[in-house]
This record gives sequence, structure tokens and C-alpha cells, in this order.
Amino acid sequence: MGVAVVTGAGQGIGRAIASRLANDGHRAAVVDMNGVKAKAVAEAIGGDAYECDVTDRAGVRRLAEQIGAVQMLVNNAGIWSYGPLTGAADEDIDRVLAVNLVGTINCCRAFVPGMVDLGWGAIVNLSSAAAAQAVPAVEVYPIAKSAIETLTRQLALELGPSGIRVNAIGPGSTLTEGSAPAYEGASREQRAQAVPLRRIGTPTDIANAVAFLVSEQASYISGQILYVDGGLTAASR
Repeated sequence: MGVAVVTGAGQGIGRAIASRLANDGHRAAVVDMNGVKAKAVAEAIGGDAYECDVTDRAGVRRLAEQIGAVQMLVNNAGIWSYGPLTGAADEDIDRVLAVNLVGTINCCRAFVPGMVDLGWGAIVNLSSAAAAQAVPAVEVYPIAKSAIETLTRQLALELGPSGIRVNAIGPGSTLTEGSAPAYEGASREQRAQAVPLRRIGTPTDIANAVAFLVSEQASYISGQILYVDGGLTAASR
């Protein structure tokens, strides 16, 4: 058992991951830019709440100093915006890249030294099925997630000799507070029918996969991208 940092854990997939890891006996560090949400989740699962914007490099370093050495890091914080890439607002492009990609890099750089000192650790980055499929009208989100997959493989090679495993999870169609508008009315069933398993994923589906990847059962797994998508991307690879 150890300390598990989960970013973007104030709701949705991040909340489910923090809850599952806490249930498995780990001490969950619930990190979110919304301190009120982080505190509510931490109180519910017996963890510790931290308010932090992962795009704030200095803030992330202070967070790592405050928490200390951890055994697990789950880079879940992410946002997206809709629309064609060529028509995207500059601020949307900057923010999506900053939160999804740069935020993940910031957290890895801040927490990895402690893992190196411990001699082991497990990092799980959140990618997306959008990285495996060409998805129109979501601006730079698929690009950011594709870069996270490359980052995952690079870090697995760099950190493996230090006993640190690095993998990524790629959720498919998953119903959360943030994605709920995309599943309203008939669209939910339509999207479910596009999935080979004929259902929309849940945050628990993702949390279960993360729990496996940080466990001793996955001790020889590193540098891998696991799509938890009901088979959605099977024809894309």
C-alpha cells in the first residue's frame, strides 16, 4: 500500500479512480483545481485534499513538496473543447494543451524524483480513444492525447531502470458530469450502438483498469496504452 496522487479528482473519472484506490488500501491524495470539490471527495473516501492547477509549474512543485514521496501518480486532469481545429480560439488551444499535455509533464517532473528515491513507482497517464481514431470537431484534444501516449512510452524507457512503470489508459465513450451533454436524448443509445459491447462506459470501468496497472499484478507491464473502450478502437489499430 502507498500514497496515490490523482489529479482532476474532484469529479467524474478522477473521483472514481481516487475512490477505488482508497478502497484498495492506498492513501489517496485528491488533487483538483476546485478545492471545494477536492475536499468533498477526500472526506468521502478518507483521503487528503489538495487544490492545485496542474498548468502552474511552480504550484505543482510546491504540491509535490507538500505531499512528499509517493508510490503512484495518476495524471487524470483534462479538458476539451468542441469545434473544427482551424476555427478554434487561440485561448482554447492553449488551455487544452496546457491542461492535458503540459499538466501531465509538470506532474511527472515534480513527483518522479521521489519515486526514484524510493526505488519504485507506478504512473498512469490518461489518454483517450480519440488518440487512436481520427475524431473531427474536437480541436486539439486528440493531438494532446496522442502526445501523452508518446510521453508515456518515452518515460517508460527513461524511468524503467529506476523501477518506475509508466502506462496510459485510453477511455472510450464514458458518461461523466463533463461529458453528459454529449449523451442527452437519443444520442446516448446511438453512441452505445457504435461500441462493439453496445454500452457506454462508466468511470468505474476506467478506475478498475487504473487499479490494475498500479498493482503488483501489473509489475511487468510498462510503456503500454490500454484502451478501455468496449472495443471501439479495435478497427483502428
